[in-house]
Amino acid sequence: MSQRVAGIAYAKVDGVQLEISGSFEAPINYTMKETVMGVAGVAGYKETAQRPYVRGEVVFVPGFPVQTLNNISNGTVTVEFANGTIYTLTGAWMEGEIATDGVEGKVTLELTGTNGSWTNVG
Repeated sequence: MSQRVAGIAYAKVDGVQLEISGSFEAPINYTMKETVMGVAGVAGYKETAQRPYVRGEVVFVPGFPVQTLNNISNGTVTVEFANGTIYTLTGAWMEGEIATDGVEGKVTLELTGTNGSWTNVG
């Protein structure tokens, strides 16, 4: 049986649909584990929280939501991946600088939030 696992995806910031032009990513793990070494070898691991975020490339179309992105401080971002899985980022704000590439007409966005969750609707 064949199934779609990659390809067309959708992203919205506070309900405003963005035109995706490149890949979009979100963390699958909620925590990160790091090996702790002792003098005799592996002693165990430490576990720290993973930052919930989404990162991706969108097209700088006419009507691009510049003000929405500049003002977002407690927003909701949803990314629906081609396999039907949805990542929802809540309590979101823009991370770093927002800049457009005028030649390519693209903007790279990174948003961080207080909570990220996965829903499998596929």
